[in-house]
Amino acid sequence: MIPVLGFEDQTVAVLGLGRSGRATAAALNAGGARAVAWDDNPAARDAAETEGIELRDMTRQGAFDGVSCLVVSPGIPHLYPAPNPVIAAAWDAGVAVDNDIGLFFRSFATYAWDDFDQQPKVIAVTGSNGKSTTSALIHHILKEAGRPTQLAGNIGRGVLDIDPARDGEVVVLELSSYQTDLARAMTPDVGVFTNLSPDHLDRHAGLGGYFAAKRRLFAEGGPDRCVIGVDEVEGRYLANQLSEGQADDRVIRISSARKLDGEGWTVFARKGFLAEWRKGRQVASIDMRGILGLPGAHNHQNACAAYAACRTLGIGPKTIEEAMKTYPGLPHRSQLIGEKDGVRYVNDSKATNVDSAAKALQAFPRIRWICGGLQKEGGLDGLLPHLGAVVKAYVIGREAAQFAMQLGGIEAEVCTTMEVAVARASAEAEAGDTVLLAPACASFDQYDNFEKRGGDFAAQVRAIIG
Repeated sequence: MIPVLGFEDQTVAVLGLGRSGRATAAALNAGGARAVAWDDNPAARDAAETEGIELRDMTRQGAFDGVSCLVVSPGIPHLYPAPNPVIAAAWDAGVAVDNDIGLFFRSFATYAWDDFDQQPKVIAVTGSNGKSTTSALIHHILKEAGRPTQLAGNIGRGVLDIDPARDGEVVVLELSSYQTDLARAMTPDVGVFTNLSPDHLDRHAGLGGYFAAKRRLFAEGGPDRCVIGVDEVEGRYLANQLSEGQADDRVIRISSARKLDGEGWTVFARKGFLAEWRKGRQVASIDMRGILGLPGAHNHQNACAAYAACRTLGIGPKTIEEAMKTYPGLPHRSQLIGEKDGVRYVNDSKATNVDSAAKALQAFPRIRWICGGLQKEGGLDGLLPHLGAVVKAYVIGREAAQFAMQLGGIEAEVCTTMEVAVARASAEAEAGDTVLLAPACASFDQYDNFEKRGGDFAAQVRAIIG
């Protein structure tokens, strides 16, 4: 646990009692504050009370009397599409609003660090797609290189639930726009921006607000080094804003779409090879084609980001390459479930939007595509240019027929359920095919979350391949 500093003998309110909320309350109490908490869900309140967390109904008049700060869980809207009434009440009472990320950055460094030989560091990763894979890959490389490391944030443990820093440790944080948008303090040593595509637009009142939330990590945090994906215009803008010129190696530009020229520090992937260039000269190269845990251009972009972040810590190219070869991949993100009779089965249930699904569809040569679910804003037009490798689509979800009608000229079969889709795709697949779950949709029409959808796919596949 990271005890929260700066609120000794003060009352701090916590809104939301999920994983991060309960950890926040405990960390506040450990730091000498008095944490009071609330959640609209009675079951969440009961669970918190059994852990000794003091409850206070923040919807009642005067709930913020004597409160120094309100700490908000990331899933609770604070501005768009409308402020949560409790947050609005905190504003009216003049109470500062923050989240656990802000508390972490103000509390992680302590006087104990004065005795360390090597100062701990924080790498923070944000972007639309690839955050989890990039964060997990950085963490894996660090472990393989013998560096003490912890993984937290939007993946793994809550930021305040991790252990206090050890000598030379590197904490890797995956941060969503919900987390970067509200944190009052963000001071990572290395900031990573993977890419940007439309997502969570209602929460941020459009693409501009969404990008602004991501940008806060760099504009307000001021990392010592920035790793910036420049395959979209927003990334190129951000890299330009952060650098003092082409040769400024505090900014490392990365790409999986093109060679990056110039005198600066760049890492890019083309035709299956990752290359690092500095001052106009190639420094290193890695053949990514045989690395099973990182298939496709989108994963090569993740590899570029992880490689660059680890290079800022002085880890050598060969060490990084060997670690990448042993990276097992994350569940539900281009996860190889198994292979039978020359047919591979890949679970990319995390491909919940059009952009991430399009990237998955470019990773394999012949695809039996399982897709569908609860469509997000914007429709499927962005997918249509990327269906060239699809042999056939097997559509699931309550609106499967409507989804199938939007797929243009490819053959599509309405299956509705995962069981039928996997059975039909498996029966028709030939050696060299990949049966790929990349839904391009949210899961909530049939599943509680994308993890359960991916788990269903994996269970159906294992029942077939043994």
